[in-house]
Amino acid sequence: MWPQLYEWIALFIKWFHVICGVAWIGASFYFTWLDNSLETPPKWKQDKGIKGDLWAIHGGGFYEVAKYQVGPEQMPEKLHWFKWEAYSTWLTGTALLIWMYYFNAQAYLIDPRVMELSTLQAVSLGIGTIFLGVVVYEGLMRSPLNRSTPLFIAVLVLFGALFFYAFAHLFSGRGAFIHMGALIGSIMVNNVFHKIIPGQRKMVKQVAAGEPVDPAPGLEGKRRSIHNNYFTLPIIFLMISNHYPMIYQHAQSWLIGLLIMLISAYIRHYFNLKHSGQSKPSVMYVGAGAMFALAVAISWQATSQLHAPKVVAAQGSESALTESVATASVEAEPQLTEQQHSALGIIEARCGQCHSSTPTDDVFKVAPSGAVFDTWQDVERWKSRIIARAVVSGDMPFLNKTEMTDAERQELNKILSASE
Repeated sequence: MWPQLYEWIALFIKWFHVICGVAWIGASFYFTWLDNSLETPPKWKQDKGIKGDLWAIHGGGFYEVAKYQVGPEQMPEKLHWFKWEAYSTWLTGTALLIWMYYFNAQAYLIDPRVMELSTLQAVSLGIGTIFLGVVVYEGLMRSPLNRSTPLFIAVLVLFGALFFYAFAHLFSGRGAFIHMGALIGSIMVNNVFHKIIPGQRKMVKQVAAGEPVDPAPGLEGKRRSIHNNYFTLPIIFLMISNHYPMIYQHAQSWLIGLLIMLISAYIRHYFNLKHSGQSKPSVMYVGAGAMFALAVAISWQATSQLHAPKVVAAQGSESALTESVATASVEAEPQLTEQQHSALGIIEARCGQCHSSTPTDDVFKVAPSGAVFDTWQDVERWKSRIIARAVVSGDMPFLNKTEMTDAERQELNKILSASE
């Protein structure tokens, strides 16, 4: 029951995380559009301190929205805050990171081919590097570099490249991408928690006390909000990247991921310009073209590296195929027990077409979820997931293309469960 319950809990956390993320990113998109779409108000509104306003229609009604230069003449009785969208997204994302990648680090976070790490080492490196990244970003924001936008962007990209490279050389492909996402998400929520909300609280306090409003916190909050806005498309990409092993399993995964992030941020720039009344479709065309060119380049490389066609067992020869593979595994790993060789033989015969460093399947050219079963060490790493998918739910192999038998599933369960 535990493997299924584990998946249910992961599903609920991820579901809640996505809902919160939609709310946060939706608010970011809306307020960026709103700020860029404000028009100069009539004089009577300007005399009241209103900087800009707009009219909109939605849901069967008209809306009039106005933004003050600093603050209203007096504090309204009810003031709506937008903060829990950010906090709940970060909290649920952290819960998902812990549940999926830290509690199950040997399967999802640690890849012995990348670096031999214990669970404690991997988790400590993950948390420590995310914290370090937030500190570095905050240092850049407070440094003289932020006086020059092009220079600041260049340094920020370099900083992102270094951290992405580090993640890719510490963790599994999926682990690297999810940690890059966690780093950006933490930077975004730090902007909200550390600058945007405190600045707003200061402004509210000044208005309530009838004091002159200092515009500096508001300007800094807007700057941080703009950064968060440009981070939105990259972080959505990182959130869904674990479904696409063609990216995170690539030899240069960190570079591909970084390029996709940069291109998506550039595409976001088109919309921000458009909302402010500047129509520059060339920005969208260049961004879309760059994304397409990157996809073609990666696909072309993958096609050029295709190997021999898959081996298909003749009808009635399944047991012979399993035995021949088991014999091969004995020669490759003679230190294993007879039962381990038997299990490895079943896995290589029934799962190896897809879950290999060199898949021969006609659909999956990269191991799904980054799960590679080339050696017994690989099988040990993924054994809980093998039991969950090949035995408990029985949905693997995919469509049972390799015709794994019930007897083989039960034998796998017996051997892998005994090695717990």
